[in-house]
Amino acid sequence: MATEQELKNNNSQKEFQNLLDQDFKNRKLKENEIIKATVTEITKNFIVVDCKAKMEGMIPIEEFKNDDELSKLKVGSSIDVYLERIESFKGEIVISRDKARKMKAWKKMEKVFETQEEMTGYITGKVKGGFIATVEGLPCFMPSSQIDVRPLKKIDHLMNTPVKVIATRLDKNRGNVCVSRRAVLEKSKNAEITEALKNIKEGEIVDNAIVKATTDWGIFLDINGVDALLHVSDLSHGRVKKPSDLVTIGQKIKVKITKVDNKTNRVSASVKALTEDPYDNIEAKYKVGEIYEGVVTKIMDYGCFVKIEDGIEGLIHSSELDWKNRNIKPNKVLSVSEKIKFKIVNIDKETKRISLSYKAILENPWSKLEKMRDQEISIIVKNITDKAIFGEIKDYGLTGMLHYKEISYQENIEDLKKFKNGDQIKVKIIELKDDKIKFSVRALEKDPLEWFKENKKKVGDIITTRIYDVLKTGVKVAVDKDKKLIVNIRKSDLAKDSADQRPEVFSKDNALDAKIIELDLAARKVKLSVKAAQIDEEKSLIAKFGEGATKSGATLKGIFEKAIGKKDKKEK
Repeated sequence: MATEQELKNNNSQKEFQNLLDQDFKNRKLKENEIIKATVTEITKNFIVVDCKAKMEGMIPIEEFKNDDELSKLKVGSSIDVYLERIESFKGEIVISRDKARKMKAWKKMEKVFETQEEMTGYITGKVKGGFIATVEGLPCFMPSSQIDVRPLKKIDHLMNTPVKVIATRLDKNRGNVCVSRRAVLEKSKNAEITEALKNIKEGEIVDNAIVKATTDWGIFLDINGVDALLHVSDLSHGRVKKPSDLVTIGQKIKVKITKVDNKTNRVSASVKALTEDPYDNIEAKYKVGEIYEGVVTKIMDYGCFVKIEDGIEGLIHSSELDWKNRNIKPNKVLSVSEKIKFKIVNIDKETKRISLSYKAILENPWSKLEKMRDQEISIIVKNITDKAIFGEIKDYGLTGMLHYKEISYQENIEDLKKFKNGDQIKVKIIELKDDKIKFSVRALEKDPLEWFKENKKKVGDIITTRIYDVLKTGVKVAVDKDKKLIVNIRKSDLAKDSADQRPEVFSKDNALDAKIIELDLAARKVKLSVKAAQIDEEKSLIAKFGEGATKSGATLKGIFEKAIGKKDKKEK
């Protein structure tokens, strides 16, 4: 049981606590904020300050060692501190000078980051990928690429010296800040360029543009302190291989300002704009179909470029290089710097393209071949395939095809075996179309089918042939004495009776009567039939002997025998 005195003491403590809490509320002190504090004592290790919180706080002297403020501090001085935690009347108040300084720096950093204001910082050290810069008391990272507008090999002159920077990235949660000195320099330079651009006008002619650098695609110039680009296409009306072939670094050249972009601070210049475009009156100087002279400047897979005059070039496509080979490689025909003659095929003034022909000035072997269609010519065998021979016309260099069916009228594929590469063959051109040539050997000979015309034979006539060859599918018969006209007779046409339709019963050179059942000389179609001849003969015998024979009861066999007997008597 508590005594009366103890109860009084407890009540007093509670009352004091309430009064203290109320005082804190009246003073509006809040944790995690910056407050004003007054220095009450300076010791060897601490700075004692009054935070007006009925208690004093202590700040380690280390938080002032790198601050000029330490030498100026005295009892009664007012400083900013960061209130981390408010303890009870029995505890302590926790404050920090460093955190106050950093918080103020962050607030200022956030403000200048939004406005992109310049700040003063100190490069204090080097780390991987860049440098450490202290700005407003905060350690910041400066990438190596952001220390200057151009890469620097040495930065000793910038270490621990004031430099102007701009915050480029801010991450408060991680405590990361990235700054750039380059952005400040570029901003300053852009301001200078913007001012200098006011004195540069489009259309202006500049006599003293200085060559700063050259690339494969253009030249960089210095025009009154402003960088300008002279593109390779603006160097000349003609083709330029390398800009470095025309100018040297430091050389002063005359140019015309073609474009000024104030938004990007870019200037474009031109040399060719100072001279008249040769294509303006090209149609008056050069005519399609006429022959001119020029120099080969460039060879590509698809053709050759030829300089006609300064600023004017034409293209000879690979198909216009050679009559014999449409896909010939250009470097096999012409070479760079070679002076040649050519014919203009087409002029396109709008696109500034001129088409030329080299083969047009050469003799056209195709036109000569047209006159040789009915003449005997010689070819040299170059290649033999399964069905044809490819041969080159002697003294022309043109290649054509000789199909096996055109070797002889027999159209025998075995005829290909008679030839080998290098053989010379007498032929006749039977087709000349789209740069393709077809040859024929048999066209040099008399067509065996002419025999039908000469002997006035037609469909329905029965002719006597001789067996030329016996096949499994039928027989081959020779119609003429010279055995040049050979015709196939199918197995089904060898006899009227199916039992007699056997090729093996026939012998070579035996005579065989056959009927012409098809004759188309234009299509070279001839069809003979022994069966049809036998049927016609049978009908003829019946017509001659059948009436009397049938009345007397004679058979068909007796009619044939009677007919044959009469025939024998007449022959005797």
